[in-house]
Amino acid sequence: MTRTVKVAEAKTHLSELLVSVEAGEEIIIARGDAPVARLVPINDQEQRANLVRLMRRERSARKPVSVEEILEWRDEGRK
Repeated sequence: MTRTVKVAEAKTHLSELLVSVEAGEEIIIARGDAPVARLVPINDQEQRANLVRLMRRERSARKPVSVEEILEWRDEGRK
């Protein structure tokens, strides 16, 4: 469920909005009618696990890189 609140309401009721977000609600904060921010619950463990899976998949799809190549990339444009 998503709810939109104005900045003034968000400032006044931040604690209550955070309780709603912790319960799984998404809150859009708007300046006038223009949305400027989104409050969403953080699920660090799931996000980290997804990122680790993505990184492992990317690494396995690429050829190994040598130390010399890494040093060349680092020094590229410095000379």
